[in-house]
Amino acid sequence: MSELIDLPLRAQAAALTRRETSAKELMQTVLDRISRRDPKLHAVVHLDARAMDEAQRWDDTPLEDRPTLAGLALGVKDILDVAQAPTRCGSYAQDKLAQRDAAAVARLRRAGMTPLAKLATYEYALTGPAWDQPNPPARNPWNTAHITGGSSSGSAAAVAGGLLRVALGTDTGGSIRAPAAYCGIVGLKPTLSSVPDAGCFPLSPALDVIGPLAACVEDAALVMEALVPDSKAARALGQDIEGLRIGYARDWFVADPACDPALLRAMDDAAATLSMLGARIELIDLPDYQPLEEAGSVILQAEAWEVHRAALADHWPRYGVDARRNLVTGAILSEAHVAAARRAAARFGAQVTELLGTYAALLAPTTLGSAPRFADFEDGPVWTAMRTLPFNMSGHPALSVPCALSDAGLPLGLQLIGRHGDEATLCRIGHAYEQAGPNMLCPPITCPGAAV
Repeated sequence: MSELIDLPLRAQAAALTRRETSAKELMQTVLDRISRRDPKLHAVVHLDARAMDEAQRWDDTPLEDRPTLAGLALGVKDILDVAQAPTRCGSYAQDKLAQRDAAAVARLRRAGMTPLAKLATYEYALTGPAWDQPNPPARNPWNTAHITGGSSSGSAAAVAGGLLRVALGTDTGGSIRAPAAYCGIVGLKPTLSSVPDAGCFPLSPALDVIGPLAACVEDAALVMEALVPDSKAARALGQDIEGLRIGYARDWFVADPACDPALLRAMDDAAATLSMLGARIELIDLPDYQPLEEAGSVILQAEAWEVHRAALADHWPRYGVDARRNLVTGAILSEAHVAAARRAAARFGAQVTELLGTYAALLAPTTLGSAPRFADFEDGPVWTAMRTLPFNMSGHPALSVPCALSDAGLPLGLQLIGRHGDEATLCRIGHAYEQAGPNMLCPPITCPGAAV
């Protein structure tokens, strides 16, 4: 049975349809896996005691009345509400019992998924790993001395560690894609505003997006299609990519001193693989990265300050040190600063949209290196080199897919960026690459014969 929960969602659903197992047995196997592995990963902050009852209801439901993903387990980042479960946002300043599901959770529940686990997040999705929060930071299954990336930290650890096939996360500056890259899994940031955000605690409404972290592109596409049926993301899988033009933003990272040499090799190899699959790879230019990251940070910090200003006044001691430092930065930003940042975002968005008039997708790295060590954060937050935030500013969808292991044996990820509303093409390309790309070995914690 444990092998079944390591199969893609579609295969698990087929096994349930053929009655090779029951939803209740499948859910119990997931719970058993969590009990064995999570003590090393710290991914799960709450388990829903009603999950077994829900699994039993699916077992009692006639096959013809079951939706596509009936009986399959879902993880949910703990800034999204799950009805009658706590939402703590990784903070002592927040502790509420949700009265209803977040809209995204509700859509996946209607597709048959059971929200089994609330998953760790950095405090209010805005800090790095810290030890003054209600739960310890989630750990990377490839090497538990390393972070998972933020802030969908528990979602990435749970999927990479084999606790769950898929989990919901949020992405404001890269918080789906960077953890996916660091943990060797798939992360899909949908088009801005395509997934409803009701029931999700906001960080920066102009940048926030809800989306899946998954063990493979197919799983991410199935969940995306359940979240936004018009996306047709799962229906695009298996189509060849012959003739698709892909713009490779090589100059956007190649000269950056933070770029791991292994990443450059992996990106060039990925471009070659896509070319061999029939895509036309062409080098493109994107604007200088640093000014874009600075503009995005201004928008994020200004909006986060507005979200938290009143609560900070009432609950200052209950916020963590790093969260307080981060939030008060927004207080000193002038309207002129923010307006200039929004103009920069609009210009970049227009430039990317123009490029995507020519290209089916753009190719860039997700992060410029592998996951840092926890020891690097002992004195507070550490800047990590990524290439994600500008696409929150532009609103374009982006898919992170594993592309290699670093020389240290940790995952690296590439990023595909697509036209607004065209997650289907990203999944089509990502799936083709995944099938032909490097064989990413399992993290040590998931290897056959491991104690967990």
